[in-house]
Order: sequence, then C-alpha cells, then structure tokens
Amino acid sequence: MTVNLNHTIVAAHDKHASAAFLADILGLEVSPEYGPFVPVQIPNGVTLDYMETSDTIAPQHYAFLVSEDDFDTIFARITEAGLTYWADPYGSRPGEINRNDGGRGAYFDDPDGHRMEILTRPYGSGG
Repeated sequence: MTVNLNHTIVAAHDKHASAAFLADILGLEVSPEYGPFVPVQIPNGVTLDYMETSDTIAPQHYAFLVSEDDFDTIFARITEAGLTYWADPYGSRPGEINRNDGGRGAYFDDPDGHRMEILTRPYGSGG
C-alpha cells in the first residue's frame, strides 16, 4: 500500500501574505488561488493550502527537509529578513541552529505564529 500526504490546510489571517512569506523564504512560488485556498506546492508534491480565517489561530508546526546547500540559501533569507530563529521548537535557544543527527536545523515563525522548521537530516537518522 502506498500512502502519501497530498495537502494540508494552513490557517492564516491574510492567506496571500502568509503564502507569499513561506514561498519567499523557501524559494518557491505561490500557485494561483484555488477556491478559498492560496496554495504553495512543495517540491515533493505536498501542497500547503492557505485559508483565511478571522478566528484565533492555533499554531502548527511544519518541517521542511532540505539539502545542505538549500539550507544555506534559506537560512540566509531568514537572517536577511531579520526573523528570529531558534535551534529548538521551544524557542529556548534563540539565534542558534541545531546540529541534530549530524545535520543542521532551525526554527522560525510565520506571520500567524506557525512554527516553521528547516532541517538537513531527518530526526533519528544520525549514527
């Protein structure tokens, strides 16, 4: 049996701004609006469908596995944008990256408080 994640809905107060934020940071494009969604397709085929809400947003966590070279590029965008970043999901190590499993990782928040993560090695993959 093959099961793949196809899409997930990401709540946003401004779906266009939030989709553009993530696309800009990751070096992706925002797809044309589809119904109530502003999609950002990740290269592995998963789409993050941003949907606007005026309700309180419960922050979620989204982790993106990237190459070492892409990490450098994306991390440069994070720092150039002046975003706060952390080495851990709790935000207790600001201004640091982690080196878990022999790779690198960093967390940052999107405009709606979702905790985004870039990492170069899946957790548990180190020797």
